[in-house]
Amino acid sequence: MTAEQIKQMIANGLACEFLTLEGDGRHWYAVVVSVSFEGLSKIRRHQAVYATLGSKMHTDEVHALSMKTYTPAEWAKVQSES
Repeated sequence: MTAEQIKQMIANGLACEFLTLEGDGRHWYAVVVSVSFEGLSKIRRHQAVYATLGSKMHTDEVHALSMKTYTPAEWAKVQSES
């Protein structure tokens, strides 16, 4: 899968305010900012992102996805600190 395909799947499944994805075709790294993460633990946030990819994670079309997930408020704080 391409980065654009993966980004589109995530964006279609989550209301993302910000989304970046980088990788080498097998190992991917994403930053996902979504209001839907409000009140969710880190694990639940990651599960929500994985759910947008459906079977792609199980069939090895997306081999590995590392991510940082933020609410809009958390992201604003991260941005102001850098």
